Amino acid sequence: MEITDPERVKRYLSHLNYYRLAAYWLPYEQDHPAHLFKPGTCFNTVLEHYIFDRELRLLVMDAIERLEVSLRTRWAYYLSHTYGPHAHLDSRIFKKGRWSHEENVRNLKEVVRSSSEVFVRHFDVYDEGLPPLWVICEIMTLGQLSKWYSNLCHGKDRNAIAKVYGLDEVNLTSFLHHLSIVRNLCAHHARLWNREFVFAWKLPRLTPSELLENFNTEDGKRLYNTLVMLAYLMDQINPHSWKKRLGILLTKHPDVRDRHMGFPDDWRHRPIWHGHI
Repeated sequence: MEITDPERVKRYLSHLNYYRLAAYWLPYEQDHPAHLFKPGTCFNTVLEHYIFDRELRLLVMDAIERLEVSLRTRWAYYLSHTYGPHAHLDSRIFKKGRWSHEENVRNLKEVVRSSSEVFVRHFDVYDEGLPPLWVICEIMTLGQLSKWYSNLCHGKDRNAIAKVYGLDEVNLTSFLHHLSIVRNLCAHHARLWNREFVFAWKLPRLTPSELLENFNTEDGKRLYNTLVMLAYLMDQINPHSWKKRLGILLTKHPDVRDRHMGFPDDWRHRPIWHGHI
């Protein structure tokens, strides 16, 4: 590996675990057991990929936060208007089987008991066993929220929430499961660049019909499709500069290999990156 400034490299390696950086230079190796790199491999290029990935995680987390806050609101709003303020305590509207309503209510009670949030403490005294939906949704993790949504018994209930985003509930359910994994990776500072996920979430092929052409249907286990979906959802929730910021990030790091994230060669020409779908 080409190193132009040994002291700079020592400084970085004193704060960045060797094996954390190693994940970014693996594609540049020509013989992994012997630790031989392809000619021209430079430490600065590897470091650029690491810095890009860190900035990408922050951008992805920003979009996930906006979606999570929105979904909490829509889930609580719909259920409280349809089934009452304590609909989460009614086991009849949730699926039976592998997902235990009783166990998940118990988990929520433990979260409430240990919460120091002022708005939760305001509901210290209540007859129903848990605060109302608009309180309880705010202390759910994205993973919990995803499960409480996907385990609603009736498709009409899941679709009523998904419709707000112009999606079918099957696609929203699958994407939320996937997004919980992405969020956990970001929260633990794990790599997004060059990561292949275990499963490919279900792309929205019919609703909305204009969205499918923006995905990479040949490579469904890398980050690009996640970014397309987040871009679409950001346009529904709070149209602002998120897509522009992603474009700036990629331009800022021209040596980053975006194909390792599943970006198709013509991605910049696809409609999602030029306006509303």
